Amino acid sequence: MDEKVKIVFQSLDGDRRIEVAAPAGTSVMEAAIMNNVGGIEAECGGACVCATCHVYCDLVAPDSLPEQQIDEDDMLDMTSAERRPASRLSCQIKLCRELDGAVFILPEAQV
Repeated sequence: MDEKVKIVFQSLDGDRRIEVAAPAGTSVMEAAIMNNVGGIEAECGGACVCATCHVYCDLVAPDSLPEQQIDEDDMLDMTSAERRPASRLSCQIKLCRELDGAVFILPEAQV
């Protein structure tokens, strides 16, 4: 049986919180899509060639996130919403035990 990891997607203003569970190894973007979370467009399907799965990771322990690669850093310059120090592309973050309970903040716009 696949280990499930629970994460939370929160609106920028904090009014809306959606808890989802998905198998470890699934990307945060895939978890959002599989659970019909609004606010993640994922136009490229996780290929890291758009910036429509942008999230803010202010409430995620930095040591639980994979190191940001150059292609992700470049794509984050293309986000519709403000790029912040805690900005990441959710397609580049794989769910793991360390992310259980993590809260990903959705920006106000993706496109």
